[in-house]
Amino acid sequence: MSRYLPSLLTTTIRARTTLASSSKPRLHRTMTSRAVEASRAVLKSIDLSADYDPEQTRLMDERCILVDEDDRALGAADKKTCHLMENINKGLLHRAFSAFVFRPADGKLLLQQRASEKITFPDMWTNTCCSHPLDDFAEERDEVEQRGVRVAATRKLEHELGIPQSQTPIDAFQYLTRIHYLAPSDGIWGEHEVDYILFLTADVTVEPNLNEIRDHKYVDKAELQAMFENSSNSFTPWFKLIARDFLFGWWDELLARRDAQGKVHAKSLAGLVDGSKVVKMV
Repeated sequence: MSRYLPSLLTTTIRARTTLASSSKPRLHRTMTSRAVEASRAVLKSIDLSADYDPEQTRLMDERCILVDEDDRALGAADKKTCHLMENINKGLLHRAFSAFVFRPADGKLLLQQRASEKITFPDMWTNTCCSHPLDDFAEERDEVEQRGVRVAATRKLEHELGIPQSQTPIDAFQYLTRIHYLAPSDGIWGEHEVDYILFLTADVTVEPNLNEIRDHKYVDKAELQAMFENSSNSFTPWFKLIARDFLFGWWDELLARRDAQGKVHAKSLAGLVDGSKVVKMV
């Protein structure tokens, strides 16, 4: 395990009246949680047109899935609403994923460095791909066997890194767990997510979208630890949390479960973690 620490406008949330079909009924659902209250509120938005990259501004109109602290779907709001600290501080919470792609032959992890154009956490190193299932797409709202986040992961791996979706089939992702965390980016922006952690082992073709990422590379465990120890590098907060508490142990297990040809397989980690509950890291 690693040694390091890791002008305003008004917008209204569109609430969904029913939960996804896979949600289990709860007899004692807490309807007064901060996330539930925030999802019903009139929240703040912001005009991005003058100060930010046009493409990244456009993407901020995509709608995230709002959830409560137990990852029950509540409705939807655009990304800029979800990522404003003023709203996060009220409890607004959304669903996300973090995908980790490992090379089968040597078990190295593919990292990306976020582009300078990114509105949140620009220029920081992070896991292979981190983004959101969108309320805009019905299949990404599907909660059965984490299908929605898997579909979103393969879509965003193509969008950000140019990896063909044929190389990242949704059934090849191994879901491990969900974490609930909160992290500010600057005085305006931040993250407050229930983040699904997905592992994938695949030989992939990377053709970076330079509006999304400025660099990428494969690293082994020792190389990643050295990156963390180098103060000239900066890292996204969710990546630091996952690395601190989970990644290196799971990586050890992945390497230990190589097949007879010496290749690693994400699916070998099935059952390693009880992913039925949200891990609270706030």
